[in-house]
Amino acid sequence: MTDQTWHPPTGPGGSSGTGAQPGYGPPAPAGYGPVPQAGAGAPPPPAPGPTGPDQGWTPPPKPGLMPLRPLGFATLLGAPFQTIRRNPGPTFGSGLLVQVVVTVGTAAILLPFAFGLADRLERASAGDVDAIASGGVAGLLLLMLVPLAVSVVGSAFLQGIMVVDVAAGALGDKAGFGTVWRRAAKRIWPLIGWVLLLASAATVVVVMLVGIVLAFALIEPVLVFAGVAIAVLVGLGAAVLAAWLYTKLSLTPSAIVLEGRGLGSAMARSWRLTDGHFWRVFGVEVLVAVIVNVAAQVVVQPVSFVGGIASVLVDPTGTGAGLTVLVVTYVVAIGLSLVVGAVAAVAQSAVVALLYLDLRMRREGLDLELQRVVEQRHAGRDVADPFAA
Repeated sequence: MTDQTWHPPTGPGGSSGTGAQPGYGPPAPAGYGPVPQAGAGAPPPPAPGPTGPDQGWTPPPKPGLMPLRPLGFATLLGAPFQTIRRNPGPTFGSGLLVQVVVTVGTAAILLPFAFGLADRLERASAGDVDAIASGGVAGLLLLMLVPLAVSVVGSAFLQGIMVVDVAAGALGDKAGFGTVWRRAAKRIWPLIGWVLLLASAATVVVVMLVGIVLAFALIEPVLVFAGVAIAVLVGLGAAVLAAWLYTKLSLTPSAIVLEGRGLGSAMARSWRLTDGHFWRVFGVEVLVAVIVNVAAQVVVQPVSFVGGIASVLVDPTGTGAGLTVLVVTYVVAIGLSLVVGAVAAVAQSAVVALLYLDLRMRREGLDLELQRVVEQRHAGRDVADPFAA
């Protein structure tokens, strides 16, 4: 419908600016101004499409692993596994390498010692058995420190690697194997300190629970059941406290790697970031842990079960063929355990890095900074590290 308040502009001599000559065109209806003719002076037709305040809205960009906005629950659950599919070499490859080194190193150190100890016990006299056994147990405990140290270093490296990969993926980059290892190596000592702190806390709790049981047993053997009951109650309380503390401090590796903080400063940073978001962080971390552990059991246990049945069916009389089946089954189960363990370790490390980015987006507007960085890089400009403290 023609706007009743519209009048064509007048040019020199009072003529309209449309270029139409007098007497051309249909007569104007009564009470209306001149009808505008098609031409340079006519207003353009309205643009098609929706109108309103949201007409120009576009969703946040997703240059790589995740959209640059605070992450939803489903994204937090799915993105850890997407990191493996998106960049499998540095992620899954690193996790598998750590698993293989720890497993092979443990076997290479402990198996020769165990076989040697068994041989000595078999050839020892009755009076020397106790002394040899005691020395063997002490030696075994000392040797366990070596694979434990390898496991600590490997776990620290893997956490740093996943933080680097997730941060690069958020900007649409794919960090190579050497890149993620070099960046993780620069922060390896604070990361090792973090892993050692977790291991020490778990060791203290276990020693305390065992000490409670032994104390009651030494006081009176019949009180050992009371000691076990008290240890269970204390263990439940310690588990609740540990879950709370770990959730509050779980973002420490991300702050160590991306912000260059020391261990104490990174722990304080994690504590502040998780304020008001405890249940969100706790729920996501627990769900991812449950998913990967259930998947591991579903994959590995059927192989062991089928292998045990197959050994009986192949060799019901015990001629030795069943032992071959058991060995093959055991090797296959170990291989599957390594693969599934690598996926589990990578996913659980990745979800911590994702939660760190999500909370910084919610609390500090990191998503806006990342969008700005993506735009400037697309324009060919140099940008600073958006994750620095």
